[in-house]
Formats: sequence, C-alpha cells, structure tokens
Amino acid sequence: MSRSSLMPVFDGHNDVLLRLIRGKTQPERDFLKGDNIGHLDWPRMKQGGFVGGFFAVYVPSESTSGGVDVDALMARPQYDVPLPPQLELGASQRITLHMTSLLLRIERASQGEVKICRTAGDIRTCIDSGKLAAILHIEGAEGIDPDLHILDVLYESGLRSIGPVWSRPNIFGHGVPFRYPSSPDTGPGLTERGKDLVRACNRLKIMVDLSHLNEKGFWDVAQLTDAPLVATHSNAHAICPHSRNLTDKQLAAIRESRGMVGVNFATSFIRPDGMRNDNTPLEEMIRHMDYLIEHVGVDGVGLGSDFDGATIPAEIGDVRGLPRLVDAMRRHGYDEAILRKLCYENWVNALERTWGR
Repeated sequence: MSRSSLMPVFDGHNDVLLRLIRGKTQPERDFLKGDNIGHLDWPRMKQGGFVGGFFAVYVPSESTSGGVDVDALMARPQYDVPLPPQLELGASQRITLHMTSLLLRIERASQGEVKICRTAGDIRTCIDSGKLAAILHIEGAEGIDPDLHILDVLYESGLRSIGPVWSRPNIFGHGVPFRYPSSPDTGPGLTERGKDLVRACNRLKIMVDLSHLNEKGFWDVAQLTDAPLVATHSNAHAICPHSRNLTDKQLAAIRESRGMVGVNFATSFIRPDGMRNDNTPLEEMIRHMDYLIEHVGVDGVGLGSDFDGATIPAEIGDVRGLPRLVDAMRRHGYDEAILRKLCYENWVNALERTWGR
C-alpha cells in the first residue's frame, strides 16, 4: 500500500523519546533510519500512515512499582499498582532537557522531514507535504520549577502541550493510580502551584492535557481554563471502569468546551475486565469510539495510541498496523468523512481552537 493511499493518522500520545534515550548512542539516527524496535520509528510511521502527533517528554522513576511485577498484577480481576514517590527537581530537569534536545536533534538531522509544530497551520503544512508533524508535549511536569522559569525556555523550544501530572504526585497535583476497578476520584486535585501552572499555560496558549489527572484535578482545570478541555489518551469509564478513564460527567464537560478525547490503545484501558492483555479485539476499541462519539460528539474524538508506552492490541502490533485499525473502523460503518475526522482532522481543529491559527 502506497503512502498516498493510506488514511493519515495524527496521534494524541507516544513515548518514543523515552524509548530512544534508553541505551541509544545515536538515537536520532535510529529513529530516522529505523531501528525496528518498539512501536515507532520514521520508516515504519510512513508505512502506517502516521503523519504526526504528540511526542511526550516523561521523566521515569528508578522504580515505577516498588518492585512489584506489574504484568502479573494487572492480569488479575482487581489491582492497584503501587506508585513511585515524588521526584527531585534537578534530576527531572536534566532528563526533561535531554528529551527535549533529542526531539530538536531529530528535527535538525531529518533534513526537513520532521518539524516541531507550534501552530495548527504548521501541522496542516506538514500533512500536505509528507513531513512528520511533531508536537513537543510534557507528561508530568516534574522538570518544571515552582516559579515556572523553565516553562519559558521550553515554550521557546516548541512546547505546546503539558499534562501537569503523570500518575505519581508532584508539586502541581495528583494523578490517578493504575487501579481497577476504580473511579477517577482518587484524592486531592491541583495544588496552588498547579493552578498557577494552568494559568501560565492559558497565557502562553499551551494545551493542558487531562489524561493522568484525577477527577478533582480535572474539575480544577475546568474552572480555571478558557481553552477546550482535552484528554490526549483516555477512554470511557462506562465501558472499562479503570481510574484512568473518563466518566460521563467529564465527557459532558469536554463536549461543552468543544474539547477532545484521544482513544487510548492500551489494553488495560480498553477491556471491560481492565487486564493488560494484547489479545484484545479491535472491536473493543471501537466500542469506546462509539461511546465517546455519542457523549462528546463526532468532532471531539481522535486517536491517542500510547505507542511505545503501553501494551496494545496484537492485531495492531506497531505503527504499521494502523491501516488494520482504519479498516476495522470502516467495516464498522464509519464513512470516509468520519474516518478523516477521527484519524486526523479533529486533532488539528482542536489544536487550532486552543493555540489559535
């Protein structure tokens, strides 16, 4: 299948930068030439129709689960994965700058094939010209200082999207644990510093990602922001009652704000049993799409794969499997106009509503 015949896919979340900084001596080359590891690299993206998305800067903990076997735990009917402690600022800043630098270096080494996009117009130009449209995104703001000085530096580097927290707590707020079954109402929301961060993002027109915030934090952002409410990689709690998924009340608020939800490919957020199991039919993902379309509207739903950061359905495998997902959506009954909205147009339009032109 030629690239021109593929449905373009713009994606709400990936963790390829984290994968690349782990043990790679020439990560820019490995990404651009293709290392065939994990879910993403540029040659495979072209094969799958992947035209752009949010590239996450995420600071990992030394131990993400206190030594617990997470795969074994999440194969049970109920689980509550222990969260790591709060991170130290200095080390977090070093990793944040390292990963930001890596995306800048990929852009520079690509000889024009990759562009860090700062406007919706940039994204549209990339899609039209066959370039990779990359959004610099932070997942968990551990690398941002309390006075927000580094926020200005990151903004000038292209930062246009921030999730204030990953699941562990930080100075800005509290995330949801990996807990099943559970509502997202798992503790306190944003701190005062977190509210200051949201206000600063509003001033700079940086999108605030709600995907890892708990329910109280979600409503804190909703009260503070004048921008669309966006969850880049979350699913419907009514189908999979995981703490990471969104309730009907949250979905209604996203719809009212003309916001967006990116359907997460992580099987533990798809399956009604909450299990991490790649033997998950694509029809289970499409159930979430149908539900989100019903509750948010056809203009407010997209894809948020979590490539290189999650166990995804085996039928997709890696980014080259995106056409199989698109074919399943087509067989389900989505026409070509709806497919274009779900696969890329809605994301670009939502970002234009957030950033301006």
